[in-house]
Amino acid sequence: MASASPAPPRVSRRRRAALPSETRFDRRLAKILTYATDVFYEKGYEGASMRDLSRASGMSLAGMYYYFESKEKLLYLIQKHTFTTIVERLRERLKDVTDPEQRIRVFILNHLEYFLANQKAMKVLSHEDDVLKNGFGTEIAAIKREYYRICIELLDNLKRAKGLEFSSRIAVLSLFGMMNWIYTWHHPRVDADAGEMAEQMGNIFLQGVCASGKAQKKRSAN
Repeated sequence: MASASPAPPRVSRRRRAALPSETRFDRRLAKILTYATDVFYEKGYEGASMRDLSRASGMSLAGMYYYFESKEKLLYLIQKHTFTTIVERLRERLKDVTDPEQRIRVFILNHLEYFLANQKAMKVLSHEDDVLKNGFGTEIAAIKREYYRICIELLDNLKRAKGLEFSSRIAVLSLFGMMNWIYTWHHPRVDADAGEMAEQMGNIFLQGVCASGKAQKKRSAN
């Protein structure tokens, strides 16, 4: 599935009419977000300035302020693009999968593939998680909650299918704990690729929750 294009920044009618095409504009925007990700990765959000972002992207400082208003707007667009892409790819992959265990494995593979392919963006998102405020922060938080709810639903379906008892919340947060920090230690020359790693991580996670779920159900019955 193709990556979802981030929402373009505000552009006046006069300015929009001057653009040869929206597609060309979207490509330019995607490049600017890549440059911005590199700057935030190297300097951190607090350490980066609009001048740094302008220099890295090749856009004039006046142009940066005209299109993006602030570096917070750029961080918002990076986060929105990242989380929207992950969720949309996941929904597409889950369409033809019905087995509860396999659906969880699809979730893990989708997550790891994106994280390993976009490690700089994932570091920026992990380290600048609470920077966005007001409407920006609210919108990103809503996308994150949707992603969390999808995972909760997958675990609830597994419990029903196998007659298990365990906390879906603890299981989901534990799974995210396994996956989210992979960018800090994964070395492509030493560690497995996303597919093999997803299989191994899926085995560890599913065997753990299934064993725990059976034990908890047994204790409840006694």
